[in-house]
Amino acid sequence: MNNYFDAFDHVAPDGPIDPGFDAEAFDTRMDAAGIVAELFRHADAEQAEQMAAYMRDQFPFLGVRADARKALTRPYFKVAKKDDRVDWSFVSSAWAYPQREFQYVAVDYLRVVAGKLSAEDLPKLHTLIESKSWWDTVDMFHPVIRQIAEREPEAKTAMREWARADNVWTRRSAIIFQLGSRAGTDTELLSEIIVANLGRQGSAPGTEDFFINKAIGWALREYSKTDAHWVRAFLADHELANLSMREASRYL
Repeated sequence: MNNYFDAFDHVAPDGPIDPGFDAEAFDTRMDAAGIVAELFRHADAEQAEQMAAYMRDQFPFLGVRADARKALTRPYFKVAKKDDRVDWSFVSSAWAYPQREFQYVAVDYLRVVAGKLSAEDLPKLHTLIESKSWWDTVDMFHPVIRQIAEREPEAKTAMREWARADNVWTRRSAIIFQLGSRAGTDTELLSEIIVANLGRQGSAPGTEDFFINKAIGWALREYSKTDAHWVRAFLADHELANLSMREASRYL
């Protein structure tokens, strides 16, 4: 099983994801090097192979499962909460590692310090969403974006722009960013974003990318727990892909 790790011995971390991230380095209280060491110390080749296979072998893994990862990083993030701002240099460094757990840790960290983020940080989040993209990391960002939009309504303007982007992961992020808003959901915005993504890649309704159709269904399904009547009316007024309709109707 050690052969799995041997194949990645020569792989070095990438350079900074964006020079602007590292330009904001500061004397953080968090021991970032300790986090890296802990993750490597708990590597498990057998788990790594299974986790990589689940993600279609797009990324190498250390084999540190989510519950273990969160337990390992919890004391470090507890210290990070005491910093007066976000350590974007740490986020950039974590994103540079080839092993997928480091991207998970970067988003875990951003979720912990989400209260320190503002609409001005959305371009950085956008950069992360469009780098090393797959549903596993992209979907972790929605609570961070939602919290920003709840505090700063002008962030919704960015979500309108993201909803019309060329990048599928940016559009998916716009569709699902209100997950968890419940009664606070901006239904006018939700409708606008979904409609902007109906059948974009073809002439017939429902020909959009799988991940977009899945996101549409997910967003509507979750909101149906709060306002089933609104979701029923939306489904009646719009022709959705079968996948979106099936997901959206699950609790109706």
